[in-house]
Amino acid sequence: MAENITNVPVENSYDESNIQVLEGLEAVRKRPGMYIGSTTARGLHHLVYEIVDNSIDEALAGYCKEIQVTIKEDNSITVRDDGRGIPVGIQAQTGLPAVEVVFTVLHAGGKFGGGGYKVSGGLHGVGASVVNALSEYLEVEICDGKNVHYQKYERGAKLNELKVIGDTDRTGTFVHFKPDHLIFEELVFDYNVLLTRLREQAFLNAGIRIVLKDERPDENGKFREDVLHYEGGIKEFVQYLNRNKTPIHEEVIYVNAVRENSEAEIAMQYNDGYTENIESFANNINTTEGGTHETGFKAALTKVINDYARKYKMLKENEENLKGEDTREGLACIISVKVTEAQFEGQTKTKLGNSEMRTIVEKMINEKLSEFFEENPVIAKIIVEKAMTASRAREAAKRARDNTRRKSALESSTLPGKLADCSSRDTEFTEIYIVEGDSAGGSAKQGRDRRFQAILPLWGKMLNVEKSRIDKVFSNEKLLPVITAIGAGIGSDFDVSKIRYGKVVIMADADVDGAHIRTLLLTFFFRYMEPLIREGHVYIAQPPLYKVYKGKKVIYAYTDEDLKNALEEIPEASIQRYKGLGEMNPEQLWETTMDPEKRIMLRVDLEDAKRADEIFTILMGDKVEPRREFIEEHSKSVVNLDI
Repeated sequence: MAENITNVPVENSYDESNIQVLEGLEAVRKRPGMYIGSTTARGLHHLVYEIVDNSIDEALAGYCKEIQVTIKEDNSITVRDDGRGIPVGIQAQTGLPAVEVVFTVLHAGGKFGGGGYKVSGGLHGVGASVVNALSEYLEVEICDGKNVHYQKYERGAKLNELKVIGDTDRTGTFVHFKPDHLIFEELVFDYNVLLTRLREQAFLNAGIRIVLKDERPDENGKFREDVLHYEGGIKEFVQYLNRNKTPIHEEVIYVNAVRENSEAEIAMQYNDGYTENIESFANNINTTEGGTHETGFKAALTKVINDYARKYKMLKENEENLKGEDTREGLACIISVKVTEAQFEGQTKTKLGNSEMRTIVEKMINEKLSEFFEENPVIAKIIVEKAMTASRAREAAKRARDNTRRKSALESSTLPGKLADCSSRDTEFTEIYIVEGDSAGGSAKQGRDRRFQAILPLWGKMLNVEKSRIDKVFSNEKLLPVITAIGAGIGSDFDVSKIRYGKVVIMADADVDGAHIRTLLLTFFFRYMEPLIREGHVYIAQPPLYKVYKGKKVIYAYTDEDLKNALEEIPEASIQRYKGLGEMNPEQLWETTMDPEKRIMLRVDLEDAKRADEIFTILMGDKVEPRREFIEEHSKSVVNLDI
């Protein structure tokens, strides 16, 4: 019988009483994600960037030489610069001191009228006020060459009027703030995250000195401090990008141009690797999604290299032009533009929209890179030959890819022979376990739930894709089954919407060999199927290290700490150390590692693609010394697997 709903009271009325007006900084506290992206660790660090960016703008204007950033022991932050200092006089529109307006009014600052700053990244004028709104407290000191002015705020509201607290002959701004625990999920600053960002700023502003200090002692009672100062600017930035790689020409190519109120500079150097690393910036903001400046560079680079190859008969008449991806293989490049009226897409400022920047950059590269090639034929020839080799590899990869496609109709018997597929096709539930070894693969096949769990055992030699071009990937007997089973293509053809399984789980032994296999597979996914990681489809299974048992009582221990706790719970228990997955029978493997109700799995996140790129280069690249240093630095954080 149908339910009678005629007498249900109406709760969804919508009239003028539903309309809210959020005063002052209430809007920021109500919807912090709109202003800083998120309230996770990423948003937490964004607070520091907003304050530092104001000091950087002073440097761009030519008034600031040094910026000091300190992480205090209580995870509050101080930022001090030697710029002009935020104005303290009364602002005409509000009748308030200008510094108070900057910290309490959205869309207020010295970057709108063109008089205070010629070039600025913080064009939205929300930085300082947003940091203030999202801080438990914030205090600011302004040195104007005569007096020290001071004001303090709590969650965006001022606690005192601006007052003079001392004399000084210095100028500059000092900000001290503590992120609000009511807003942020994470309150602990990561020194390395801040270091990466501040290093970028030091490279992009040649000559500026940025000092980062950490007053939180490490386990040895020591404090970290880095002084970032690069007279070579973005040329040194490119050398830094290539520090773990081998450049194929010694000189960093540098070109720049100034057009009316805009300027552009580009530094580039090729290495013997196979991945491009182009980072673009507009007014010191990292435009991670590119934009007009990056588009202009790529188009001009392809044209210049093709023109040179044609002019000197390196490309024959019957040969096709080199593609853009060919000309950028192994390229490390920094693109930095400064523009008076920067047009960014959204508050996150990840893409530049100024159309004139494409014209400026394209013309600059066409003219000045062509000139450089003519004056440096040895370097030009090395670059063109690398691009031609990349082109041949791309064609070979295309043939292999087409061949793979013909062989891999998804629902046919051409799926990998050792793949034990699942019956469901719903990617909301399906998962594929990539397992090292036939023994573990056999246990996994017997222990799995066949409805939604597929098993792919790996065999043969795993390819290190960090040292290989894409054509080698298609001929590797260990990776081909992975490509075919996932079913979404590879490289530029990869389409994450076509994956056959919602979870791709790497299941390897908990030893050095297993760690190596995991790293090789993750490198492959990162280089050739990045959306798979970016959208959260890649997982790492966590098999137990020990079985602790006495009589019928059994506890599985996944860490040494778990083992210690288990032995306290079961005194005089026996301990079985699992040296490999193959030592577990199907029931144990299901119960400990594959049962969704009980298993532990780590999802691989791509919070910082740049950091991931660096780590994979260090771990899987040719250079031994960076790898040794990385392992030594992180060895203490690796779980001790010895009993």
